[in-house]
Amino acid sequence: MRDTVLPYGKQWLDEDDIAAVVEVLKSDYLTTGPKIEEFEKAFAQYVGAKYAVTIANGTAALHAACFAAGIQAGEEVITTPITFAASANAVLYCGGTLVFADIDAATYNIDPKEIRKKLTTKTKAIIPVHFTGQPCAMDEISEIAKEYNLTVIEDAAHAVGADYRGKLIGGISDMTTFSFHPVKHITTGEGGMITTNEEVLYKKLLLFRSHGITRDEAMMLDHQGPWYYEQLELGYNYRMTDIQAALGLSQLKKANKFLQRRREIAEMYTAAFKDTAGLTVPFQQDGCNSSWHLYIIRLNLEQLKSDRKEIFNALRRENIGVNVHYLPVYKHPYYQQNGYQEVKCDYSEDLYSRIISLPIFPKMTNQDVQDVISSVKTILERNEK
Repeated sequence: MRDTVLPYGKQWLDEDDIAAVVEVLKSDYLTTGPKIEEFEKAFAQYVGAKYAVTIANGTAALHAACFAAGIQAGEEVITTPITFAASANAVLYCGGTLVFADIDAATYNIDPKEIRKKLTTKTKAIIPVHFTGQPCAMDEISEIAKEYNLTVIEDAAHAVGADYRGKLIGGISDMTTFSFHPVKHITTGEGGMITTNEEVLYKKLLLFRSHGITRDEAMMLDHQGPWYYEQLELGYNYRMTDIQAALGLSQLKKANKFLQRRREIAEMYTAAFKDTAGLTVPFQQDGCNSSWHLYIIRLNLEQLKSDRKEIFNALRRENIGVNVHYLPVYKHPYYQQNGYQEVKCDYSEDLYSRIISLPIFPKMTNQDVQDVISSVKTILERNEK
């Protein structure tokens, strides 16, 4: 057993990050200043998008994207149940109705065939979630969206640096949202980003994150002087600070290094576990590269004496900080009490009962990785039927 707990995820901050933040603290701007635009331009260039908009967090990014898409009461949005609740909650914030489509049994991402089954005349948008950093089937999803004139909002909270058939996630769909929470690929403490190639959407996003207020004379109905501004929409205070943007810029410079280390750890896990009885390693799509926000093992419970909870607890006793991602959204009490009690997605529910997220973050040492491998193998061997 390890002497200390190995968490499932953790940020990596160094002296460059600290210096970048201190520089801003000594400057004239703490909130919305020059570092915001600098970070936005750098991130847009990184993912291959025309525009990027910083925002308070990943949930706010989803909310803003749903607003910019014009989602409102009476309209439906299709998404996956295997995601953090924010992917769904953002639709409700705008008054829309959620429709859950089941996952592909191999990739654990939303299945385009299931999306087609859920389409109605009320469908407004699709929110595919790149679960664990594995890209969704964007060609098929984009085809559906084009055929039915739907907006696509990619939830890429797990997917900074992931690429889909030669394109980085972030420059493909109408809008893509990112999270910079400390367990994500780069961090700003709390924070998020939305990318788009559409100027109209870009301007809506800028308004929404700052009370719906503009100082752009070209957008105003009246202009009374240099002090003057107008509120054009009912927006929110979802701005990022220059302090956070400076940290994000510093982190972005190391994003590829962080990504490479995640992929190295994933390769070590897959090589060690590929022939291990009792579990299935993650599927890897041809032509796509996961960003490996999570490394999830799927327990073959038919071959084991114990259930997922017992194996999870045994790993925790070994100081391996495993986790589970995620309870299907519609199973949360709020959704069960608000019209989603009859929803059933068979693959999603089966997956939830079997999965465990192993630690994966760039600062893990090879010894940390070997500790995880050894603990998983020992516990599964003890539990073989």
